[in-house]
Amino acid sequence: MRKVSAPPPRRGEDRRSWLRGAPPPRWVRALPPVLVVAICAATLISHDPLDIGFLLGAIPPLAVLSYSPLATALLGGVVVALLNIPAFQLDRPGGTDLLTVVFVAGLSVFVSFVRSRRDAQLGLERTVAEAAQHAVVPPLPERVGAVRCAGLYRAAQRGTLVGGDFFDVRDGPFGVRVVTGDVQGHGLSAVSTVASLLGAFREAVLDQPDLASVAGRLDRRLVVDSADARHAELFATAGLLEFSADALEVRVVVCGNPPPLLLRGARATELEVSPWTPLGLGLADADAVESCTVSLRPGDRLFLASDGVVEARDADGAFYPLADRLTAFADEDPAVLPERVWADLVRFCPDVADDVTMLVLTPSPPAPA
Repeated sequence: MRKVSAPPPRRGEDRRSWLRGAPPPRWVRALPPVLVVAICAATLISHDPLDIGFLLGAIPPLAVLSYSPLATALLGGVVVALLNIPAFQLDRPGGTDLLTVVFVAGLSVFVSFVRSRRDAQLGLERTVAEAAQHAVVPPLPERVGAVRCAGLYRAAQRGTLVGGDFFDVRDGPFGVRVVTGDVQGHGLSAVSTVASLLGAFREAVLDQPDLASVAGRLDRRLVVDSADARHAELFATAGLLEFSADALEVRVVVCGNPPPLLLRGARATELEVSPWTPLGLGLADADAVESCTVSLRPGDRLFLASDGVVEARDADGAFYPLADRLTAFADEDPAVLPERVWADLVRFCPDVADDVTMLVLTPSPPAPA
């Protein structure tokens, strides 16, 4: 089963700036040598002596931002050498400047060493964190059984891959089953609840004969977890789907989550599903959960979105018109549809403050042999 490769980092996936741990931009790395060349050129071009040698003292501290200790030491040596070349006349007003630059250069080498060690440690910790988060929410397969899948996940908390939203698509003895939802809270504090729910879902896919029982299993998982946690009342909204073997019929259970949208041709309509209470509140009887059965046609697409999409507002307080925007993107390839909607959502609401999940499911039964 081929996995969909992760898209290049975009806004919302890895929104770190170079001031927040990302590698510095190229212009920061180019600044020290450019400054050296500019100072030397200015002194050579000018007919009158320029007292700008003090500017060279800024080069070693600038090198600390992006250069290794060795490179910082080399730049510091270049600065000291330039101060001692008579043709540049950069040693004005005298030896005091030279001693100051030597001290600053040596201090910059030490700071660069400390920074490089810290960056190496942070890089290792980030790699471990990303591996752990991918274990919780692995890359979405391109196809599961007779269903083509395309998804998008943007965590609200900067620098993280997983937040309070979740989705998964699994094939099992009772058909292809899908879950998407949103747990209480967002960010890293919600990851443990997400992991618990996804684990319960993956077990229920193999054991539970109907979709209502899967919802009941997830509800029980949250009730048990909430009882074990002091002062915690865990709950989550969720939508569950179950496709038939030929993927031309789907059953839907909605527990507090926005209903799926059916994109048929150029129209996007919300499925009429009987809503149920969110998970974690204790379903009295799983048999009471009502599922909606929808017949699908070739070319139909189901679009599932989290609250972060449907509740996003623009500067005037208007909600994002998801159904109308999907109609405008009706001709898009399902594989790129989530990215197109995300780009449009960011234009509509530049500061998306909640986790965002989108999932596009396209019935695609294999051709007969």
